[in-house]
Amino acid sequence: MKILIISDTHGKQENLLTILDRVKPIDRMIHLGDAEGQENLIAEMAECPLEIVAGNNDFFSTLEREKELQIGKYKILITHGHYYYVNMGLADIMQEGKARGMDIVMFGHTHRPVIEYGDGIIALNPGSVSYPRQEGKKPSYILMEFDKNEDVHFELEFL
Repeated sequence: MKILIISDTHGKQENLLTILDRVKPIDRMIHLGDAEGQENLIAEMAECPLEIVAGNNDFFSTLEREKELQIGKYKILITHGHYYYVNMGLADIMQEGKARGMDIVMFGHTHRPVIEYGDGIIALNPGSVSYPRQEGKKPSYILMEFDKNEDVHFELEFL
């Protein structure tokens, strides 16, 4: 199974189209917020099941602010991250994930990619497809794939 994890498209789909051309076929897409009203278009572009949550710029959105998913043997919390003060660090979101019994927490908001293995939990931020803020400022995403033993592996990719 191959899952594309993205965030912070901010209504600009050009880079997402390039990413999809590069990585398709995918089995699922996870969008971690700030789609800015473009969730239906993104779902069409994905051509697979889409999990999406509301971000701090998704004004008037009816999207959920977070979701708990079960993918394979992994319990996953997806959220935009701003309610967990991710700009200040990962402590709050990691603590919330552990308190809920999650294996993985996924978030966006900072526009900076992260793959961090903590005490029994993994934190992922794919960065931003449209407005990257990390050094080099390249749009980024994460590919999540499962091996034959159903163990998960992550690859941080840049355009």
